[in-house]
Amino acid sequence: MKEIESVKAGFSKVKGNKDYWALLSNFGYLTLLQVAGYLFPLINIPYLARVVGANGIGCVAFGSAVTLWFLSVSTWGFNYTATRDAARNRDNNTKLSEIFSNVFWARMTLMLICFVILLILIEIIPSFHENRLVLLISFLMIPADILFPEWMFQALERMKYITILSLLSKLIFTLSIFVFVNEPDDYYLQPLITAIGSFVAGGIALYFIMCRWKIKLLKPSLKNIFDTINKGKDIFINQFFPNLWGSMSVVFLGAFHGSVSNGIFAAGQKCQSLFQQFFSILTRTFFPFLSRHLDKHTVYAKYTLLMATLFSVALFLFAPLFVHIFYTEEFEDAIIIARILSPTLLFLTISEVYGTNYLILRGYEKLIRNITASVSLLGFFLALVLTYYFDAYGASITLLICRGGIAFLKMYYSLKIKKTDEGINRW
Repeated sequence: MKEIESVKAGFSKVKGNKDYWALLSNFGYLTLLQVAGYLFPLINIPYLARVVGANGIGCVAFGSAVTLWFLSVSTWGFNYTATRDAARNRDNNTKLSEIFSNVFWARMTLMLICFVILLILIEIIPSFHENRLVLLISFLMIPADILFPEWMFQALERMKYITILSLLSKLIFTLSIFVFVNEPDDYYLQPLITAIGSFVAGGIALYFIMCRWKIKLLKPSLKNIFDTINKGKDIFINQFFPNLWGSMSVVFLGAFHGSVSNGIFAAGQKCQSLFQQFFSILTRTFFPFLSRHLDKHTVYAKYTLLMATLFSVALFLFAPLFVHIFYTEEFEDAIIIARILSPTLLFLTISEVYGTNYLILRGYEKLIRNITASVSLLGFFLALVLTYYFDAYGASITLLICRGGIAFLKMYYSLKIKKTDEGINRW
């Protein structure tokens, strides 16, 4: 009876606390989204593997890797700085309109700069020119991403809207794949369909933000645009520099060994990325909460890292089962790739727990920038050498080393800062 009463009392406490109730509600919606994130690939990955093969998947991976560079530039760290600022002003519509407008116009400006750079690269680099169609189509994901400002929904802790709109986008993508992708040369339709689904979701998202919640899109101001860009530059460096060894591994792999190697690497990495989505949900759910209750970070870190460790072990053990279910015999080498990358699930989670959800909230953006930049410069040369000599295995080892280095440096400095603060508080 005492146990039952204790549970009831705990539930009543959570129900009566707005912050905890919002946290549970948001986690529930994002968990639903994560379940869908597992179910939809169960349907479309095996189909795409059979129809377009490793070569087609490799071409799409190349386009995605290049687009990721430009997406990092157009995002510019706003998904953290803007989320933090909006979460702290969520009851002030005037301030929210200012933040929303500044970020929107800053991202549009950065996107136009990126598009000009892409056109130049297509003209001067042979591999870019050869894949120009998939590159231009993949680039559509950037304006689609701007139209769907997830950071605003996250800051306002209205995750159910992200869940519904993302599910709509995934449903459009999955159904369209079976209708339109019927032969190997149709591989370019995959990023096109993804972009169309995202545009639909983005239009609905703007309706809720501007019409339902009365958050206005103000006229652009050059001063506000440059001030907003300057404010997010440290987080941008933290997000962009990993492309020196992350996306560049894919580019080097395609240049040295062809699209098939890229396809094998993409298949192995997909195993890890699907698992990682769950922990990204935890990061997004707790970010606005911890921005107001950072004293709860230790408990959050303890249980999140325990789960990440268990997931990493599971990925290593069940990698053969995963690859055999989703892919054809052509992708057999992806098993080794998945196992090499399995510890990076834990490393990425450590980075988010101690970097995104602690150092950023404490205002240590420059420290994160320095950690990321240092490891990334080393990672660039590792990617160049290891992909040349060891093919997809070399690309995987590059990710393993760099993600591990960044993770443990962020954890080291976070714990050091915590210890220093505890010592000051005792005095």
